[in-house]
Amino acid sequence: MTDNMNDLKKMCLECKKCRLCETRTNLVFGVGNENADVLFIGEGPGENEDLQGEPFVGRGGKLLDKMLNAVDLDRKKNIYIANMVKCRPPKNRDPLPDEQDACIGWLRNQVKIIRPKIIVCLGRVAATKIIKKDMKITKEHGIFFEKNGVVMMATLHPAALLRDPRKKPDAFEDFQKLRDKIKEICPHTYD
Repeated sequence: MTDNMNDLKKMCLECKKCRLCETRTNLVFGVGNENADVLFIGEGPGENEDLQGEPFVGRGGKLLDKMLNAVDLDRKKNIYIANMVKCRPPKNRDPLPDEQDACIGWLRNQVKIIRPKIIVCLGRVAATKIIKKDMKITKEHGIFFEKNGVVMMATLHPAALLRDPRKKPDAFEDFQKLRDKIKEICPHTYD
């Protein structure tokens, strides 16, 4: 692929590897600091993301921003946020396995360019694709794994927290663990 994020985005705009490109309003490529040591990965864009062309901008995105802010992280400064698939699945359904497979090369190239030390998967779909196939998000969120020299953790998806606010304390605890891990392995994130 490429070592340049702008070139990668241009190439991704031309992608027709799956049917999701036919119904998208905007490509939702990613946002943030391309030199960040922390990469957040969601499953795919929803309606608001498709309309604005940026990941996590709807109600779930507002909640994510509050949680990030609580641990001194900011999508514009010290992290990068991307999705497994770059186009909205119809009616916000989970991306199908063939759609994930068609799009995963774009995410892999983003990871290669960013070279994060920590990856945080937002929700079950991303966690089972990125961390491990049999990931049990309700039991294994907040647990760190190491894969290919990168520390990885899953947390509950912001949309799931909006559906069940009783789980917010668990997710907040995950973010506190993340802050501690960042201070341990890449403390300059907070400079």
